[in-house]
Amino acid sequence: MTVQPVPPIPTLTLQAEHPQDAALVDALIERAFGPGRYAKASERVRELATFAPDLSVCAWSGENLLGVARMWHVQVGGVRAMFLGPFAVEQGERNAGFGARLVARACEAAKAAGETHVVLVGDEPYFSRVGFSAALGRQVVLPGPVDPRRVLVRRLTPDAVELAGLIEPT
Repeated sequence: MTVQPVPPIPTLTLQAEHPQDAALVDALIERAFGPGRYAKASERVRELATFAPDLSVCAWSGENLLGVARMWHVQVGGVRAMFLGPFAVEQGERNAGFGARLVARACEAAKAAGETHVVLVGDEPYFSRVGFSAALGRQVVLPGPVDPRRVLVRRLTPDAVELAGLIEPT
């Protein structure tokens, strides 16, 4: 039996998204989600939210963009929050462990900027390892249909209030 060598995990540079990254980021998101993403409630949030490139994180290996976690300014029931998404990693790089690093870094950037909450729509088993909870998102309402079990919230400060209400523009 021949053992195939395991490809090395790429060396990553995590940095804020820059305007010149937009075309590569958009192409990565298109490959990851396809056109069906435009029908999702998360897209309705992004349509009304203000993009936060300084809090969004890109994962680079040399000149290659391998992942992105985008952040958006919103409010929930009058409380400022960040909305994370889309979050995408190149197909061949998934399961390398840096997707969680991307999300964690975006949350760290939001906390450093004085934000108290991050909201996303995703799978709790994956995102709970970086501090997200469906229990904290149970009273958050998106502008469109979404499985409420997939609305997740991470508190960035221990004294952050519970979010409740519709996600709206800031």
